[in-house]
Amino acid sequence: MLRDSVRALAEAKIAPHAAEVDEESRFPQEALDALVANDLHAVHVPEAYGGAGADALATVIVIEEIARVCGSSSLIPAVNKLGSLPVMLSASEELKKRYLSPLAKGDAMFSYCLSEPDAGSDAGGMKTKAVRDGDHWVLNGVKRWITNAGVSDYYTVMAVTDPDKRTKGISAFVVEKGDEGVSFGAPEKKLGIKGSPTREVYLDNVRVPADRMIGGEGTGFATAMKTLDHTRITIAAQALGLAQGALDYAKGYVAERKQFGKPIGDFQGVQFMLADMAMKLEAARQLTYAAAARSERVHEGSDGAKEDLTFFGAAAKCYASDAAMEITTDAVQLLGGYGYTRDYPVERMMRDAKITQIYEGTNQVQRIVMARNLP
Repeated sequence: MLRDSVRALAEAKIAPHAAEVDEESRFPQEALDALVANDLHAVHVPEAYGGAGADALATVIVIEEIARVCGSSSLIPAVNKLGSLPVMLSASEELKKRYLSPLAKGDAMFSYCLSEPDAGSDAGGMKTKAVRDGDHWVLNGVKRWITNAGVSDYYTVMAVTDPDKRTKGISAFVVEKGDEGVSFGAPEKKLGIKGSPTREVYLDNVRVPADRMIGGEGTGFATAMKTLDHTRITIAAQALGLAQGALDYAKGYVAERKQFGKPIGDFQGVQFMLADMAMKLEAARQLTYAAAARSERVHEGSDGAKEDLTFFGAAAKCYASDAAMEITTDAVQLLGGYGYTRDYPVERMMRDAKITQIYEGTNQVQRIVMARNLP
C-alpha cells in the first residue's frame, strides 16, 4: 500500500517536472510541496516528535519510489534523514524536540556537513574548528559537497574541538541557516542530480549555544559514522529507484520499437540484456531490504545487528549503486540514439545514477568498510 501510494503521488506530482528541474538545474519545489502535503518529506521522524514514525524499510520504499521518477527529488527525504539522524541518535531530548518537530511538520529541512575541501574519504582529517567561549562554541571552517545547502534550515556540522585527539576530538553541532556568520558558495555545476543544490557552507565566527552540541564533546565522529551505517541504505534505495525507472522505460520502449519487421524486444540479444538488468536490480533490492531490516534492529537496540549493519549498509550501497550504473547505461543502449538525447528520461537517470557510486562514501571506500567488517 505504501509503495502504491508513493508511486501514484510521484507519477502525478513529481514526474511531470523532473525533466524541467534537471534542464534548469532548479530545486524541485513542486516535489517538496507534494511530499510535505502527504507527510513523505521526512517519514523517519518518530511519532513522539510529530513524525510519521516510518521504519528503515518504509523509508527505503519511499525514497525508491520517488527516485524512480526523479533522482533529485528523492534527496529530499534521504538528506532530511541524513542531516537529522545524528540528532536522533545522540542529542539531548530537548534538542530532539527543538529540531525534529519542525522537520516533521515540513517547516524546515536538514543537511549534513561532514566533508571538507581536504577531508573527503578521510573525514577525520577535517579542519573546521569549534572553540569554547563561555556558554557558546565559535565555529570556523568550510564544508564542501553539502547537499541541499542553502535550502535547508538546519545543518549538522562536525568540527574539531580538540586537535590533539584526531577523530576523538571531533564534536557535532546543530547550526541554523540564520546564524550570524553562516553563508553559502555558488551551486556546483554537476553531471546529475541537478535539481538538488550542492554548495559549500562557510562558517565565519559562528557562535553556537553550547546546548546545541549533539551528544558529548568528542563524540561527533562516532555519531557521524553511526549515521552513515544507517543512511548508506537510503543511497542504495535511490539507486534502486533510478534503476527501476530506467528498466521500466526500456521495457516499454523495446515492446514498441520495431526493426526488421518485429519489436526489438523479440530479439534474444535484447531479451538477455533485459533479463540481466532485472536480475541485478532484484539482487540489489533484496540486499538493500536486508540491510534496512538490520538498521531497524539496531534502532531497537539489538546488539547482534550492530556489527552486521556496518557491513550490510556498505554492501547495499556499493552493490545497488554499481547495479544502477550498469542498468541505466544498458537502458540508454536499448533506446539507441534516442537514449542519448534529453527527450527521453533514461539519459537523465544514467547521469543521476553516477553519484550514487560516489557520495556517502565512494564504492572503493565501501569495499574497505566491508573488508574490515566481514560477517
